Amino acid sequence: MGSFARRLRDNSLTLVFLGLFLAALVGQAFVGHAAYNAEQQMQGSETETFGAYVTGPTFLVDVAENWQSEYLQFFLLIILTVWLVQRGSPESKQPSDAGRGSDSEQQVGDHARPDSPHWARVGGLRGQLYSRSLGLVMLMLFVGSWLAQSVTGRLAYNEERESAGLGDLTWGQYVTGPDFWERSLQNWQSEFLAVASMAFLAVFLRERGSPESKPVGAPNAQTGA
Repeated sequence: MGSFARRLRDNSLTLVFLGLFLAALVGQAFVGHAAYNAEQQMQGSETETFGAYVTGPTFLVDVAENWQSEYLQFFLLIILTVWLVQRGSPESKQPSDAGRGSDSEQQVGDHARPDSPHWARVGGLRGQLYSRSLGLVMLMLFVGSWLAQSVTGRLAYNEERESAGLGDLTWGQYVTGPDFWERSLQNWQSEFLAVASMAFLAVFLRERGSPESKPVGAPNAQTGA
């Protein structure tokens, strides 16, 4: 197998999901544009070009509100599974292993391997940052997409208020108002339910060959397999 083909295989999970993401985003743009213009026509308002729609607040707020809920889900899953457990789930550590773990278990500092990442070997502040880098980056992505949602959501909401002859809301008024939180909570509740369902159903159900599942013959009580 050539080096390029090997790199494709070794990164196939990420590449396929990025491809699915782009396909879904493009699909959302086209059907969202059609739905938006249909609504505009029913209201007797002017339609928008595709370019104006995908760079406008109506499309961008829909994208941002989904992104922020996804990154919130992964941030909480990463952080909460440090201490919280679900006996029998492959998504959980053993109940006795709850917590950050020892330096020896985490292979950091003096316990690092020769091929460990550099920041895992150096210790100190850099080691502390690296040991929490995944959660920190997910938190930053959540906060960034949350802010993007708040800005684009305000613009979209003010467009609706303007068409109704009402004044604009400030950013502070919008993020403390019902439209922003209705958009956020409707996504959060579905993400939280999905994670809870996965953690619990994986105790009893199997998917042969998937790392998200225990081996088919593993006991239901086997945790973290």
